[in-house]
Amino acid sequence: MNRDMETLLSMYEQILEMIDLGVHAVDQHGKTVIYNRKMRDIEGMNIEDVLDKNILDVFRFNPEQPSTLLEALRTGKSILNQQQTYFNNKGQAVTTVNQTHPLQKDGRIIGAVEIAKDITKFRKLIQEHHQRKEASRTFADIISQSEAMQKAIRLARHAARSEASVLLIGEKGTGKDLLASCIHHESERRAKPFFAQTCLSLPDDWMETMLFGSEEGGEIQPGLFEQADGGTVLLDDIDSLSLPLQQKLARFLQEKQFVRAHGQKPVHADVRLIASTSGDPIDAVQNGELIKSLYYQIAVHCIVLPPLRERKEDILPLAIHFIRQGNERYGLHVEGLGDDVQEAFLAYSWPGNVRELEAVMLETMATMEQEQTITLAHLPAPFRAKLAPDEAKTDFLFDTEDMLPLDKYMEEVEIYYIRKALQHHGFNITKTAKALGLSRQNLQYRIRKYQIDKEWG
Repeated sequence: MNRDMETLLSMYEQILEMIDLGVHAVDQHGKTVIYNRKMRDIEGMNIEDVLDKNILDVFRFNPEQPSTLLEALRTGKSILNQQQTYFNNKGQAVTTVNQTHPLQKDGRIIGAVEIAKDITKFRKLIQEHHQRKEASRTFADIISQSEAMQKAIRLARHAARSEASVLLIGEKGTGKDLLASCIHHESERRAKPFFAQTCLSLPDDWMETMLFGSEEGGEIQPGLFEQADGGTVLLDDIDSLSLPLQQKLARFLQEKQFVRAHGQKPVHADVRLIASTSGDPIDAVQNGELIKSLYYQIAVHCIVLPPLRERKEDILPLAIHFIRQGNERYGLHVEGLGDDVQEAFLAYSWPGNVRELEAVMLETMATMEQEQTITLAHLPAPFRAKLAPDEAKTDFLFDTEDMLPLDKYMEEVEIYYIRKALQHHGFNITKTAKALGLSRQNLQYRIRKYQIDKEWG
């Protein structure tokens, strides 16, 4: 391939990463060959979890709603404006509207491509638009034996006795929404409404109407703050709120009144705010993502929720709790986890935290029958595949001064071999990827991962 074609392919790859639509392409065997940034955002996945893998080994589809990519492969026909709901490798539901087309060469199908638009957040937004009263939850409902989580609960109990705003900090899935609900239901505001609303990736005009309401065409539409008068509102991912809306929110917290969108008269509302973020709020302030004045207003009570990997003593009690829920939901009599599952759960890092553990447990029990103990064989196949590296470390790691762990040794071999291949092919990505049996995108990912590109100059 000449240099011009190499440059053209590089341009194509950069454009795919920049566009604001998800692009997912598979070859004739259903193996992923293209998986762009937007698609990774939509599905909450990392590129290494999907690239060069069959999509049925990564995603879970309902039998009545099979993969549109595989359907386009099978039938050779395009599928237009098809809404599809499926589950990622953390058990989280993803809903998209897709344009799916077969790809052909010389009259035969060589793959399929899906162009996806994310509507997951908007479906959730519509569901949360209407007033809903949460089931009463108390701190006694939180399953925890770890000191780190007990500290967070103590701080939350203290915050429940106060009227000041609260900032919850923790990774996705650590239970920020549960803690916020407990704070509300053990506060003096317990008899008033509690609302939870995400600020993530929502249009400004929609978000303003959701929070502050609107007056348009003589019609008044009350927002969450108005409906929650006397109660509590949880705003999740507060640093994702646009800066103009952050300023409006800061003024409301200061003055206890606001003006509806397209309105003129101020509206008074007595609302306690609980905000949450999955990142470092200080970094968000320094990066201009969170207004300093708003940060000072919401961080009167600042509570950090530890990730599950830092509270391993809670993993097995939580699993037992989800087993009880599964028994009730599916009419089972499961008593516990096998020793192999317990060891694997304790060794696993749980990037999706408690939410991932819950999804794994409920998906596992949905396929069980009369068994009383959960073994490794019962766990979902994609999750078992993620456990394999951890099992290798605990079972086969030789901890001596003379030997490297196998995964570290294999990583060094991989880096060395990729370097040699790149040098052999004059750092031509296309030729090197073909020689290594990788796609261009997979090779580019490995170059970035191992920072090999920094050594080219």
